[in-house]
Amino acid sequence: MHINLPEKRYYKIGEVAKAFGVNTSLIRFWEKEFDVLKPKKNAKGDRKFTPEDVKNLQLIYHLVKDKGYTLDGAKIHLKESKFKILQNFEMIRKLEHIKAELQKIKENL
Repeated sequence: MHINLPEKRYYKIGEVAKAFGVNTSLIRFWEKEFDVLKPKKNAKGDRKFTPEDVKNLQLIYHLVKDKGYTLDGAKIHLKESKFKILQNFEMIRKLEHIKAELQKIKENL
């Protein structure tokens, strides 16, 4: 899944949810379930997600939604092989980006 967010230091929960095509409640639920998600909170309690949080959300989304892992399965998988998963996931993301660019070039021919 390719997430289209402008480069920023922090993202609001609504921006993140919209980019993933999910409800904010799912993002909050995943935040409680997965230790890797640690958004900052301001005095009002508004969540501010870092680019690292967004990357972790992409990984969680990939495992749960794309691969069909249960939450417990995704947690175990993340703990056991996070580095390998991140490498593979980054490679897939880059390839998807290249594919999209090539499709744009093809359309402009």
